[in-house]
Amino acid sequence: MPKVYGSIVDDKTRCIHYHTFLDVVAIKFKCCNKYYPCYQCHDEHESHQIVRWPEKDFHEKAILCGVCKHELSIHDYMMTERCPNCHAHFNNRCKFHYHLYFEI
Repeated sequence: MPKVYGSIVDDKTRCIHYHTFLDVVAIKFKCCNKYYPCYQCHDEHESHQIVRWPEKDFHEKAILCGVCKHELSIHDYMMTERCPNCHAHFNNRCKFHYHLYFEI
């Protein structure tokens, strides 16, 4: 199971910044190959700038469902609002932050 870094508040990858019932994903950051719940956790725990995933790499598994620990590709994550494995709902407002993680 991948390790999730950051200011985590529970075993479903919620953090001090995003901790609603639906905040159950972690994102693998291209720059350090580490999973974090959010960009703020990354910035607080790393000394380097975020490198966003280019569109050519959207096939990479870089999203972790915090409920069942299933890894999704970036493309698959962007096309759904729930985990294809356990059907946990994801926060659909996360799409407003895609530009921080992905080159879109």
